[in-house]
Amino acid sequence: MAFKVLLTDYEFENLKYEEDVFKESGLDIEFVKAQCKTEDEVAEQAKHADAILNQYAPISRRVIESLENAKVISRYGVGVNTIDIDAANEKGITVANVPDYGMEEVSNHALALLLSWARKVTLLNNEVKRGNWDFKACVPIHRFNNQTVGVLGFGRIPRRFIEKVKPLGFKLAAYDPFVSAEDMASAGVKKMELDEIIREADYLSVHVPLIKDTYHLLNADRFSQMKKNAVIINTARGPIIDEKALIEALENGIIAGAALDVAEEEPISIDSPLLHMDNVIITPHSAWYSEEAMVELRQKAAKNIVQVLKGEKTPYALT
Repeated sequence: MAFKVLLTDYEFENLKYEEDVFKESGLDIEFVKAQCKTEDEVAEQAKHADAILNQYAPISRRVIESLENAKVISRYGVGVNTIDIDAANEKGITVANVPDYGMEEVSNHALALLLSWARKVTLLNNEVKRGNWDFKACVPIHRFNNQTVGVLGFGRIPRRFIEKVKPLGFKLAAYDPFVSAEDMASAGVKKMELDEIIREADYLSVHVPLIKDTYHLLNADRFSQMKKNAVIINTARGPIIDEKALIEALENGIIAGAALDVAEEEPISIDSPLLHMDNVIITPHSAWYSEEAMVELRQKAAKNIVQVLKGEKTPYALT
C-alpha cells in the first residue's frame, strides 16, 4: 500500500534525514515537498495526503476538515500552535510533536541569557567596544544568592534549566498549576502562585507553551507588579509576552531588562525599539539549535509519521 506524505513547508537545505527515515521504514512512501504559506495552499496540497509533516504553515480547522485521508500530522518542534488540535481530534487524526529534541539546548540558552544579564556581560562588552573601559558601566551587580530565579512552567526544559541554575546559588521558585509543591520541593524549588512569582522573581524565565490561556500572560498589569530590577527571559514563544507593554515597561523603568530569543512577530521588525535598548538582549529564535538537535528533530518528526502509518502509537502523540 502506497502512502502520500506531504511536507507543508521547510527551511532546511536538504531533506536527507527525513528521506532516510522513510526509505528505511519498509513502507511505500511518496514524499511530496511543498512550501505552503497560506491555509488555501495547505488545503490544496494536503487534501489527499495520508500524513502531513509541518513546520510553520497553518493547519487550521478549515484545512483539517478538507483532509480526506490524513492519519497523522507531525510537527517539527515542541509547540503545536500551527495546528488546530481540537479539529484534528474530532476527525481522529493523530497530532504529534518532538518535545525532547532541544531540551539541553534551550535550557543552556536560557542559562546563557541569565548569566549574561546577571553579570551584565553583553552590556560590558558593548561599553568596552565603545571605548568605555570602566566597570561602573554595569553598576549595580548583586550576588546570586541574594536573588530569586523564577520559572513559568515546570516541564522538561525548565526542570533541566533549574538543574543547571541550582549550583550557582540562586533561590529558585516555579509556577505551574499542574505540578505539586512536593514535586517541586524534591527539585529544590519553591512552588509559587502566578501573582506571587511575578512579585518575587528577580529573573523570570518563561517556559510555558503558547495556548489561549498563555497568550499575553505577561502584560502591562503583570509588569507593574514586578520588581524594578526584574529581568524577563523568554526562550518559549513570543506572544506569551505583550511586546508593546514590554517596550513601555522597559522604557519607563518599570522593569530592568529582558533577554529574548523569541518575538511576537518573527523575524522582529528592524524598527522595533527592542533592538535599540541597552537593557535588552535578543537572539534570533536560536535556543533550540545545535547540529545534533536539528538531526534529532527531523528524524523524530519523520518517525512519528512512520509509526502511525504502520498502525503503531508514537510516544509523542498529543491526540
